[in-house]
Amino acid sequence: MNPLMQPGVWGVLATPFSGSTFDLDDNGLAQLVEHADAAGVNGLTVLGVFGEAAKLSWAERRQVLETVLDTTDLPLVVGCTSLATAPVIDEAAMAVEQVGDRLAGVMVQANSAERTVLGTHLRAVHEASGAHVVVQDYPVVSGVQVPAAVLGDVVAQSPHVTAVKAEAPPTPVAVAELTARCTVPVFGGLGGVNLLDELAVGAAGAMTGFSFPEALVACVRAWDPESPEKARAELLDHLPLITFEQQAGIALAIRKECLRRRGLIAESAVRPPGRSLPASVMPVLAAHLDALGVS
Repeated sequence: MNPLMQPGVWGVLATPFSGSTFDLDDNGLAQLVEHADAAGVNGLTVLGVFGEAAKLSWAERRQVLETVLDTTDLPLVVGCTSLATAPVIDEAAMAVEQVGDRLAGVMVQANSAERTVLGTHLRAVHEASGAHVVVQDYPVVSGVQVPAAVLGDVVAQSPHVTAVKAEAPPTPVAVAELTARCTVPVFGGLGGVNLLDELAVGAAGAMTGFSFPEALVACVRAWDPESPEKARAELLDHLPLITFEQQAGIALAIRKECLRRRGLIAESAVRPPGRSLPASVMPVLAAHLDALGVS
């Protein structure tokens, strides 16, 4: 396992944009990094699904990494957006080149339910790039359903895999199966909506984005299987907003608007064809934030 890949919370960064041309907002990105760092995250996940990496040019991806590297000393996981091996290798090679010894791993989608195909894919990415691999099981995005037992066995047989991000519902069931079959850290995702249950079945923490990363950090730090009520108390007030943020189709728009209202980014734009936040739910969002002291 890569020693940089420690249990805890790995914050997934959004990518802020500005203006009608949706230019990268370097200042906003730096503020997000600084806030996550101050919140106590163990590391950052950059160019993930919620970072809208698939909508960024190659030059913009480099710009994002440069901004993050210049802003913090935290280790990074860098997302790869493709499913096929050849383009993932290119993305992983760029991450190795840019991030160097601060790279905890490249995040690669589980691209097949076939053991041999998946294992060969992960090994090829590692051998070609030299990067450790974080396997992301996120069927909503990948379109691939991989049984947790299959994924766990593949990971157990792949010394180049340094962690798993489990986002195939029901995630507590998946986390329990994975932790029974492999020894690398297994992280929950999905905004932390099932974090307490994932911790209860052996998760190493969370690798996800939420507009209040400090709440996730406080929950994971407080986790004690003998006294789960402490972690529950840290997260309970934030659970309504976590659930609200996870609405299919508009989750990213909600999170970006929360970040804007917290003063962390200037604009909450989502690059097309992503959906903007419907005006009909603005009052609901305002009520959630007001309950947390954000006007």
